[in-house]
Parts: sequence; C-alpha cells; structure tokens
Amino acid sequence: MAKDVTAHVTRSEGWWAISVEEIPGLFTQARRLDQVVNMVRDAASLLGVEVGAVEVLPVLDSDSQRMLEELEAARREAEEKQRISSGLTREVIRRFREEGLTLRDIASLVGLSQQRVAVLSKDV
Repeated sequence: MAKDVTAHVTRSEGWWAISVEEIPGLFTQARRLDQVVNMVRDAASLLGVEVGAVEVLPVLDSDSQRMLEELEAARREAEEKQRISSGLTREVIRRFREEGLTLRDIASLVGLSQQRVAVLSKDV
C-alpha cells in the first residue's frame, strides 16, 4: 500500500535538500520545488517504498516565513474584497438597468466596458 509522506525541503547551495521523516534514510535533492514530488517517489522506490501523496513543506527562515504568511493573508483579503466588489457591481448594474439607464451610461458610471456590463446585466 502506498504511503503518504511529507517532504521537508530546505534551500542549500542552489538546491532544495529533501528529507522524509516517514521513510528513514530518504534524503535527496531537487533544483526546483516542482521537482520534489518526483524526486521523493524515485528515491523511495530505490528503498522499496511506494509513495502515495507527497506534501511538500518548505523550511524557511523566520523572516521569509513571516513574509510568506503576510502575502497569503493579503491575498485572502484581496480575494474577499474582490468577491464583495463583484457582488456590489452586479447590484449596481441591476439597479441602474431597472432605472432605465443604457448599457453605455452604466459602463461609464461603473468603469467597465459596455460589453462587460452587458454580460453582467444578463447575470442579474
């Protein structure tokens, strides 16, 4: 049966050094993070272990980890604001259409192309 594992990866002299605690003795390296899963599977097969899912866990210094967490939080916040903005845009378009405004006037007011307003007005 295939074993799900976590690959701990640390940057080392231009490489990602890879260790897998679930498979004693499994150490390998990769140039890029997108190569880690295949390298883990290849190294595990040499040890006679079949690997299922591989979670790649970069081990970063505290400043880099903090910056990455801030980036992820900012992205989540931006996605939420985008969701709210999209909802408000649709509501404004619906209201202006009910008031009889033309697509061209609505486009000017909301700062979108007339074509985009036409598409969004079909959704509301």
